[in-house]
This record gives sequence, C-alpha cells and structure tokens, in this order.
Amino acid sequence: MNKLILTILSMMLYLTSDAQVIQGVITDKSTKKPIVGAFVILSESSEYAISGVNGEYEIKHTNKDCLIEVSHVNYEAIEPANVKFSTTKITVINFELEQVVTVMQEVLVVGRAQPETITALKNERKNSNVAIENIGTQEMAIKGLSNAEDGVKKITSVSLNDGQLFVRGLGDRYSLTTLNGLPIASPNPDNKIIPLDIFPSSTISNITVSKVYQVGTFADYSGAHINIDTRKETGKDFFKLSLSSGGQKGAMFNSFYKSDTKSMFSSNNIPTPILDMQPTEFSNHIKTNDVFGTDFSIKESTTMPDFSTSVAGGKTWNIGEDKLSVLASASISNSYENKLNSYTASYNAQGVQLNNFDYDSYTQELKIAALASASYYFSNGDLINYVFFYARNASDNYKIREGFDSEGVNLVGSNSVFHSYALLNNQMSGVHTVADRLKLRWNTSYGQTQSDEPDRRQVMYRKGEDGKLNLFKLNQQETMRYFGNLSEDEIVGEIDLKYEFGFKNSVRLGGAYKNKKRDYRSTRFYYNLKQLNPVITDVFNPDSFLNQDNISNGTLTIMKDSQPNSSYFAGSSIIAGFAEVDFYITSDLLLNAGVRYEKSEQWVRYWTDASMEETANLDSDDFFPAINIKYDLHKHSSLRLALSKTVTRPSFIEMAPFQYKESYGSAEIRGNDNLQNGYNYNIDLRYELYDADSNDMFSITGYYKYLSTPIESIQEMSGGSVINSFRNADNGAAMGVELEVRKSILPNLGVGFNGAYMYTNVILPDGGVYTDSQRALQGASPYLLNADVTYMYKSKKGSNLSLSLLYNFQGPRIETVGISGMNNIIQESFHTLDFVTNYKLNKNWSFNLQLENLLNSQALFTQEVDGNPISVENYYDGMKIKIGVSFNL
Repeated sequence: MNKLILTILSMMLYLTSDAQVIQGVITDKSTKKPIVGAFVILSESSEYAISGVNGEYEIKHTNKDCLIEVSHVNYEAIEPANVKFSTTKITVINFELEQVVTVMQEVLVVGRAQPETITALKNERKNSNVAIENIGTQEMAIKGLSNAEDGVKKITSVSLNDGQLFVRGLGDRYSLTTLNGLPIASPNPDNKIIPLDIFPSSTISNITVSKVYQVGTFADYSGAHINIDTRKETGKDFFKLSLSSGGQKGAMFNSFYKSDTKSMFSSNNIPTPILDMQPTEFSNHIKTNDVFGTDFSIKESTTMPDFSTSVAGGKTWNIGEDKLSVLASASISNSYENKLNSYTASYNAQGVQLNNFDYDSYTQELKIAALASASYYFSNGDLINYVFFYARNASDNYKIREGFDSEGVNLVGSNSVFHSYALLNNQMSGVHTVADRLKLRWNTSYGQTQSDEPDRRQVMYRKGEDGKLNLFKLNQQETMRYFGNLSEDEIVGEIDLKYEFGFKNSVRLGGAYKNKKRDYRSTRFYYNLKQLNPVITDVFNPDSFLNQDNISNGTLTIMKDSQPNSSYFAGSSIIAGFAEVDFYITSDLLLNAGVRYEKSEQWVRYWTDASMEETANLDSDDFFPAINIKYDLHKHSSLRLALSKTVTRPSFIEMAPFQYKESYGSAEIRGNDNLQNGYNYNIDLRYELYDADSNDMFSITGYYKYLSTPIESIQEMSGGSVINSFRNADNGAAMGVELEVRKSILPNLGVGFNGAYMYTNVILPDGGVYTDSQRALQGASPYLLNADVTYMYKSKKGSNLSLSLLYNFQGPRIETVGISGMNNIIQESFHTLDFVTNYKLNKNWSFNLQLENLLNSQALFTQEVDGNPISVENYYDGMKIKIGVSFNL
C-alpha cells in the first residue's frame, strides 16, 4: 500500500515537472513482427530500456535535449538522433530495424528470437497482461521431456493420475485444452481433456498454462487453460532426423505376453453390419463365419528395446516482398512396459478381506504423429496460416491375475485390452491490418476424434484345491468380448477486432462459435460355456476349446448383447461474444478487464433401461466477467491480481440417466438429467521477480476458489450393487500457495524449483452411500513439488553439453472414495528421479541419454481399517533407459 501511495505521489510530481516519457514499439522492417531484446539508449545518460515480447519500450527522463539510439545483435543499429518532444510530455517513437547477417567465430547468426527458447518465453511471461506459465521445446529437450504431458507435469500445481489432469487439486472437468488457441475435443468419453501424450515434442513450439481467466477464451475452466502451440514457421531452412532406443529395466530381453491382436496400426473393429445384426441373426451367422478374426490365445515373446524416430524439415521462400514458410514433421514410437509381482485387494468396514489378486501386466504402446503447416507473411505484416495435425496412440495390454473373490473362490483371470485414440485437426487463421492501429484476427478449426476399444477379452478359470483349473461358469459374463467406439466432430470459429490507442492500450471486441457432436456405441459378446468341460493345462492357450469348430457344432454359443442403452448421441453448441480492454492507468499499472457472454445448449439422446428413447437438455445464458491487474513495482518485478467467474458444465455421459458401463470391468455409471452447471468464483494474487541479465526468476502465488453447486461423483445402491452417479453438491472450495524459483548458482550451473500446498473441500449432497459427508476433492494431492539441477557447458569449438537431474514429489491423494462405512483408498506419496544428458558434437550431430525413475518408487494404495492403514494395491513402474541421436542439416 505504501508503495502505491508513493507511486501516486510520484505521478503527481511528474505531471507538474519537466519529466518526459519516450514510448514506442520496435519491429522488423520486413516482417513487421515485434523485436524482443532491442536496446534503446539515451546518449549521455544512464537511461535505457529493453524491448519486451511485443516490441514495446519506455524510458522516463528529465533531460530537455537528448539523443536516442537503438541496437540489436541481429539488426542494423539506428544511429543516434535528436528527440523531438511532444507537448503532452509523452513522446511516441516507433522504430523499424533491418536484419543483418553476422559471422562470429564461424557461427552464422540470422534473424529473430524463437518462441520456444527459455529467454523468449521468460520475456513473454514477464510482459503478458495476465499471469501465465510456459515451457518451450528448448527446455523440454534439456529435461528430456518427450511430449506435452511430460511438459505440463513440470508446471506448478499440475499432476496427472491415471490419465486424469489435476490443477490446483481440481480434476479434469475444471480445465481446458486448446491447440494454437482453438479448443480440441477428447476422444475419451470419461475425460474432458485430450490425452496430452498424443502431442510429441517434435511437433510442439511451446506450452502455455494460464490459471486465471481472460474473456477472449471459452469460459469453461477454473483449474487451467493449457494451450499447445505447434511449430509453424521455420525462420530458416532446416532438416532434422532423430532416432532413439532403450527400454524398461527388467523388461528388455525378458518374457513378454501379448494377445492375438490384428494390428497396432488399425482400429481392429469388426464391420458395422455385424454390429447391426439382431441377436438371433448373429447366432446363426457366427456358426459359419469367424467374424472376430482373433482368438483368446496369449503369445509369449521376448521384449525388444523401445524404438522411436522423428523427422522434421522446413523451408522459406521470398515471394516479392512477401514470404512463404512451410514446415512438416512426423514421428513414430513403439514401447513396452511390464508391471510384475503386483497385487490388489479390498476390505469391508469390519476389516474382513473380500478379495485379493496378484497380477502381472504387460503393455505395448504405439504412438504416431504428423504435423504440417504453411504460413504466408505479407509485406504489410498481415498473415495467413494453415496447420494440419494428426496423432494416434494405440495401447495393447495383457494382464494375468490369480487370487480369490468375495465368495472365497480361487480364480485365475486372463484379460486383454486394446485401445486406440486418434485426433485429426485442421486449422486456418489470419491477422489483417484494417486501418492504422486496427487489426482483424480470425481462427477456425475442424477436428475429428476417435476412440476404439475393440475386442476387449476375458477368460476366467476356477482353481480347485488340487490345483486343477476349470472354466468359471458363474454367469455368461465371465468369458466375453467387448467392442466400443466413440467418434466426435467439433467445429470452432473465432473473430475479433483490436484497436490500439495511446501507448500499449487497446480495445478488443470479438465473437466465437463452437459446435460439437458425439456418437457412442458399445457391443458385448457373452460366451455360454455350460457344454464345455475341457482339461485345462495352459491358461495362455484356450483356443483348443474356445474355437470356431465348437461354435459351428453348437457346443459353444455366443450371445450378442447390444441394448439400445449401450449407445447414445450427444451434442453441444456455444455462441459467444466478448469485449476486453487493456488500459495503462499509469505507466506502471495495467488493467485488463472484460466480460464474455455465452449462450450454451447441450443435449444427450439416450435410451432408458426399458429401451425408451429420451433426451436430456441443459441450456444456459451466462455472463463471465474477468479483471486482471498488473502493477510493476519496478522494472523487473510486478504484482498481479486476478478476479473472475467461470463455469463447469457436465459431460455428456453425466447427463444421461441410464445405467452405463464404458468398458467391461469398469464401474457402473448412471447419469443425472437434473444436473445443472457449476459456477466458480476465482481470485489470484501473484508476485513475480525477474533478473535482467539471466533467466533467473521468482514467483509466489496465493489463490482461492469458491465452487458454487459443483458437480461431484457420488455412490448409490442399486439392486445390491454400488452405482456411481453425479449430483450438484452444495458448495466447495479450493485454496493454496504456489512457489516457483529459477536461479543460476554458477555461470554454467542452475537450479529450478516449484512447489504448491493445496487445500480442497467439498460438501456432498444427502442421499449417497459415501462414508464422508465432506472431503477433499478426489484425486487432489495436498502438496506437489518439482526440482531440477542443470549444468550446461559450451565450448569455443561449437560443441555443448547439458546434464540435468529432475525430481518430482506428489503427496497422498484420494484414489477411491469410501462407501458404506469404509474409508477412502489413498495413494501414498510418490517420488520420481530422472537424469538426462544431451551432448551436441557440432552443428550436425547431437546425442542424448535419459534414465527415468531412478528410484523405482512403489505406487502404494492404502485403506484405513480399525485405525490402521492396510495396503490394498501396489506396483512398480520400473526404471527406464533411452539413448538417442539426432542429425541436423
């Protein structure tokens, strides 16, 4: 407060004095893009400024006469020139610099700052009108981060649990993911956020995370807005080829078990006409036709090393005074992971063990990604850009488990699951100068996502006291196949006009439209084993009795189960408009304020348990205000305050009140057509300090979120079993403190740290069978931290070496909510330690080595029974090693 009073008094003195302010923007003469890091110096004085991420600078002084000069290492310097002062005491002088090619110590230096470098992203963060955090491909390469998921996990207060994203303790539903600023749909019906490992680092320029709201973005987030910027322009022609190999310790060259999968490159789904058949028609058809093309056999092989490769290239052409820049990249990787000697168990409220299974798990994963972009730069600074992105992740898992169930029956289970996610996205965008200080920006995208879970297979065996195995015939669902498919189309369009006035002030008006449609369908095939009594000697080869011959002769029958409520159709649309202003109240005090209006319509067409068609609708009209204030305490430190209101909308499956199971073995889910939107009221206060001569920085943030009618998962009883459902809780809260430090200890040695302490609480509605009436949010760890130590050495001959040690710690969290008097299942604290080294031999060749999970930490899950924690599951991910080589041309 004293600082603010002094600033106001200083401004009053300034207005009555002879002080002058020189302001302006520095741009590239050919591209019209802002230049970051240019020096603006007043000759014969100590006053200077360095241009920010938008090319802006500002100098205060009291000299009546002075000379001004501008310089940048990659541009022709502007010679000192007399300043002609304005009568308003604020003089605006803009500069355009011409690029220069300079040869220094046999290294060719060209052009401009790249948006993926640590320095450029630090400047972007420092000068942003709202609080952000970011990470670029330069830092990701140093730390050995191979995809967007790895990068996001290094951001303060962010964690991922079983593919679910948690930010500040808030789960998946509270965050938003965009690609180049445009929303992207998730192919996973249970998650709002697309699997982030679908974006390999070879396709990424940088990742920006904003935990505060700005009205130019769709309002459905309170945790974080995660934007992934793909590589678009080259700056210079290049070609890069990378290869790497390695694997999990204990898995390479050891036994690996895999189901009879057709191909990791295809969806493996059976033809639609088969899925459309009536049960009787299918029963007749299956006798003479092998519709699946696979069997229940499990093949043993030797685990080969993981392998990945990527290739990227780009080129720029001068077309008159315009430029065309194109870039393309592609990558593919194949990996293996074993989880051996693991177990899972469950207990009732009295401490009686209900079941216990030991298991081994074997997973193969294939990842494919391709990116192409073309950018056309007009001589007046206008731009048109096109981006094509395709990605596909396929996972094939086999699990063998042995133990006993709640009836005390000894069982052996053979389970295989194949799952593939795919994303195809096309984007067009443009920036155009309409008039002086008036710019038009537009973006549009069309995206398709696909999720296939074909041929999920299970065979259950009963183990007698004599150790002999028999088929488990409790019901027809014990031996079965499951086929699931989800497809979603999404169209997004955005347009806005931005008018700049004064120095760095602006007004922006815009509108947006988003339309999403989803189709989901699942089919199950149950095997009737009553007439089968085989002698079982090998659980891995049941094809001696689960075969086409027994189906043809009627010994084995298969029932096709595809009820109307095994599918649903859903859609949503949002029409939005917003107004936003950036206004410098003083040269040190920036106000970013705006309001957004969204008209939202959401519907789900489904079939009830009685096969009656119904439609659930949720429509709303809302205004979402946001205020972001930035106050510069001095040139390199600032205080930020953010206030906003946002929304949390239910997902499609949460709105449909029929009993639903995404996949065999997963929890039963019943939606709720009475669900309403949840609303979030957010406040953030952050202090930031940056070093002028390095990438050192410090920030501390405090935040509070009031959650009004949040949507929560609850547990209910139905027919003697537990059903997961959803209700609007009364209210909830999330608050915490975040700390981030980056510091150079020695010229070549730096350390980084970020940590967070988080408190979450939700008051649950009456009517559930959950044990606690209020609790922390499921999946939320109360504390998280990341730390790293990096050594970098650059030789005079052009080679360089980096060594990084990365540590992550995640506090305990609720894995499963306790019900019927049983306590919550807690995942205990988890530590990881990675080591990464990169060696660049010369401008063409570089090498890297990664050692992941050096601690080989145990994932341990406990449940408190009679005051004592009992282990209910554990497994080890294992240590991994990867060696890579890259060639640059």
